[in-house]
Amino acid sequence: MLIQRVLTAAVGIPIIVAVTLLGGLLFAVVAAVILMLGVLEFYAATDPETATTSPSHPRLRRAAPSMFGQRLPGFAGCAAVALLVAAAYEGLDELTGALVLSIAGVFLLLLLQGNPQTGLRDWLWAISGVAYVGFLGAHLVLLRDLDDDGDWVFVAVFSTFAADTGAYFVGRVLGRRHIALAISPGKTLEGSIACVVVGFPAVFLVTWVTGVDVDELELVPLALSLPLIAIVGDLAESLIKRGTGIKDSSDLVPGHGGFLDRLDSILFTVPLVFYYVIWVIA
Repeated sequence: MLIQRVLTAAVGIPIIVAVTLLGGLLFAVVAAVILMLGVLEFYAATDPETATTSPSHPRLRRAAPSMFGQRLPGFAGCAAVALLVAAAYEGLDELTGALVLSIAGVFLLLLLQGNPQTGLRDWLWAISGVAYVGFLGAHLVLLRDLDDDGDWVFVAVFSTFAADTGAYFVGRVLGRRHIALAISPGKTLEGSIACVVVGFPAVFLVTWVTGVDVDELELVPLALSLPLIAIVGDLAESLIKRGTGIKDSSDLVPGHGGFLDRLDSILFTVPLVFYYVIWVIA
């Protein structure tokens, strides 16, 4: 497992760097594909007609059911995620408008299906994926457009990676005290402290490497909050997986599970960095 994680990182990180540096339409398309795969993983795991819950199924399944065997609301939600990313390529106002359109559009689809017994349930299911994966994830495109070289994307993504990596290794070696046993048995106080200890300087280091022109004092609140928000993002996906009885969202990313497993913290830290930059630093 560890070798797979390292090999996947060795292949994936150069691709992330290259796509981020190139930016533009390529970055938006790659982000859209990854987020669409992530939301399909989410729908496969949480479909109210097929999902199991951990109290009834205490032994976690290795992966979620087939991503591509979705019902219509799942595919509608996936299309909405693509729309959100396309809208984010145009700007924040367009992203907000696309979210409103998605909320209404999925409702319209279910009205046309005409099943009052499942309509509301399926709308909530579809829109939760759109909001969680699509809306939060589309901030990757907004963040990329804040500068010419994608420096803030590097700050958000690689600081999160560093924080997660610190938490993973310290938690495995030294972790003893659980902080959310019912939600994530592997999440420990020691690993969470390591997440903050590693994540805090990582924000400054990545900012320095990328050459972002920002006062160091302005970075302190961001450096403190990013690893904490990363922990929240990790626990949020753990809540989903624990509630549906799966171990990994899929097996598409060797050593890491699925794309949603790799995106969990990033879905929270990228919006954090985006709004911090436009509200505090800019």
